[in-house]
Amino acid sequence: MAYKKKEIFNQALEAITKNNLFFIEDIVAFIPCDKTTFYRFFAPDSNEYNILKNELEQNKIKTKSSIRAKLYKSDKAGELLALYRLICTTEEHRLLNQQYTELTGKGGKDLIPLAKEEAMRLKAELEKDA
Repeated sequence: MAYKKKEIFNQALEAITKNNLFFIEDIVAFIPCDKTTFYRFFAPDSNEYNILKNELEQNKIKTKSSIRAKLYKSDKAGELLALYRLICTTEEHRLLNQQYTELTGKGGKDLIPLAKEEAMRLKAELEKDA
């Protein structure tokens, strides 16, 4: 089958806009040619390829913005936390992901004070020996 580059390009642009596509592979699923033909027509360093990638990027930006706006308007804690994770600083993100592990011994006794006592005892012994 003979493909016309201009027609395929226009169909690709239309598919991106009409179906809110995000990836090159998605375009190929909507146009009447295979991936090999697509890349033969639109090499990654070509102007047309860059135009298609730009359109895909614009869809990603619009979609991300829309999702963030919906999260911002939400009153659900999980959705607000998801938004916060998207916009927080690296330090805030680290703190959000910090895991808390409770250390307990026999009978549910808290081991942290016991570990501190043991550390203080060992420190005192080392200072006495020095």
